Amino acid sequence: MTDTAADLALFTFDNSYARLPERFYVRQPPHPAPAPRMVRLNRRLAQAMGLDADALDGPRGAAILSGAVTPPGAAPLAMAYAGHQFGGFSPQLGDGRAILLGEMVGPDGVRRDLHLKGAGRTPFSRGGDGKAALGPALREYIVSEAMAALGVPTSRSLAVVATGETVYRETPLPGAVLARVATSHVRVGTFQFFAARGDDAALKALADYVIARHYPGAAQAPAPCLALLDGVIARTAALVAQWMATGFIHGVMNTDNVSIAGETIDYGPCAFMDDYHPDTVYSSIDATGRYAYGAQPRVAHWNLAQLASALLPLLGDDEAAGMAAAQGAVNRYPDLFEAAWLAAFRAKLGLARAREDDAALIGALLAAMAAARADFTLTFRALCAAGPDDGLRAPEIAAAAPDGWLDDWLGAWRRRLEHETRDPAARRAAMRAANPAFIPRNHRVEAALSAAYQGDLAPLDALTAVLADPYADQPGREAWAAPPRPEEVVHATFCGT
Repeated sequence: MTDTAADLALFTFDNSYARLPERFYVRQPPHPAPAPRMVRLNRRLAQAMGLDADALDGPRGAAILSGAVTPPGAAPLAMAYAGHQFGGFSPQLGDGRAILLGEMVGPDGVRRDLHLKGAGRTPFSRGGDGKAALGPALREYIVSEAMAALGVPTSRSLAVVATGETVYRETPLPGAVLARVATSHVRVGTFQFFAARGDDAALKALADYVIARHYPGAAQAPAPCLALLDGVIARTAALVAQWMATGFIHGVMNTDNVSIAGETIDYGPCAFMDDYHPDTVYSSIDATGRYAYGAQPRVAHWNLAQLASALLPLLGDDEAAGMAAAQGAVNRYPDLFEAAWLAAFRAKLGLARAREDDAALIGALLAAMAAARADFTLTFRALCAAGPDDGLRAPEIAAAAPDGWLDDWLGAWRRRLEHETRDPAARRAAMRAANPAFIPRNHRVEAALSAAYQGDLAPLDALTAVLADPYADQPGREAWAAPPRPEEVVHATFCGT
């Protein structure tokens, strides 16, 4: 079989974004990697996309997924967008180090973007080299796949390919490309790009495109663009509630990192909390705590207000009426988020029936956890096994926590459970399905990346195997659930650009 025939057998593209007007992007091939080598292929995801994992997991797949070879049918381009970065507006950002290779419709009927991150400089690079290092690529591979296993909407990682190049950050590092997959890479900042230019025709074309691709029901609404805004707000509220319920901190919630499809995208200095506190920040570039764990719901609300502002020209000829409609949509976010947050935390506490005092009960638990610096994940997992009379039997939750630190709250929780009708065994099983035992602990991730830099992928494989089934007990793998020892604590995570 010839190379072209082999490539055609691997990929079938249908590139809808490339059919939009050319001011939406810059057509550009990826920078060819000089010596591509497959580091890890996500075979399960490849199969879900209808790809031949065996054919991809070798030199030809590495060449394509690194950008060294552009397969037939691809339409490589760098997407244009703007965005608020830490509150300051940049009218032009765009894919500075990523290429949308094309779109594929899988056997499940889902349209997915295939995006190469670290594929070289583009006109949007803003002085950067457009490359990625192996560590950040593997970090996104680990964390995004863990998020998918946790059931949180997310972009996915198809492959990490070493490029054979050296990239320079603080030190020389081996280069890599991350082949990632998402239902869309359209962002809040994509709308802002055209709104900032007063390009209402492009704004309308983008809205029509997003409605057709992601919110087809909005097309039948009396005000389709308002229905689009409502849809994005609802999905974002649900997504951020899931972040909060898993202890996830995105780290850089700029509007250019907010997916219009309600997925987690652009993993950079992200992390999962160990010890709980709402002010927790890991990102090395978040000096003010703008994107701290507890700030995420509020920041999402602010970002959605920026989307509403960008959509104003499409909300009718009457400016005052359009502004009122947009404000009304944005004002619904707090209630939507609170409902999603309550539902998620009720599930974590085994509460199937809603009661008015549930928010206070959840808040009291979180306050006690913050005071004790209790481990977020282990505290909730320990509650799954808490009996009717015993205390919380998990001394490893927080070594510094005093004995009986949660006894008062446990009494209130058990009194609340008296209003439930489920069998205790069924409740505990449901709680285990809502409270993971395993998350990508920062110290475990860093250990896997350090080993990978030395050519040892065994810790990476062990970690990803555990994270693929996060809600199971996994006998024999209990050590992977343990919090870091004091000398293992990771205090900062980095963007990797």
